[in-house]
Amino acid sequence: MAKWYVSSYKQKEKQRIIREIGHIVNTRDKDSCNFVEWREDVIVYKRYASLYFILCLDSRENEILAMEMIHFYVEILDSYFGNVCELDLIFNFDKAHYICDEMFLAGELHETSKREALKALRTQEEIEERIREDRKKNSKKSTNQFF
Repeated sequence: MAKWYVSSYKQKEKQRIIREIGHIVNTRDKDSCNFVEWREDVIVYKRYASLYFILCLDSRENEILAMEMIHFYVEILDSYFGNVCELDLIFNFDKAHYICDEMFLAGELHETSKREALKALRTQEEIEERIREDRKKNSKKSTNQFF
């Protein structure tokens, strides 16, 4: 999953950056600092089991706050999925993106309440369920009209 708040990169450049940063983070020793200078920016990452969460910051931004943002995001994922794992994110990437969108606005922390973020996610799920039910009703109506 990747979320970009800078639109100046083309798709090929984004893929190259993801590979490069992934390589940097994966090859670091587990005892190393979770902050890495990269180009003119700073990479902040945190590993939870087999999942890596990575933020790329402007060098003037607060790295400790970025670590807290990562941890907060993981806490919300854990609360929602119950001990989040790779498969949760693979099969529910839309939920992971929605949580990210609920938390961050233009790359800045927007929502600091876990309860409010989860409430917004549950509201979205309720809306999706109503839409699915309405579609089922409408599809049954349309098939009945032909017979």
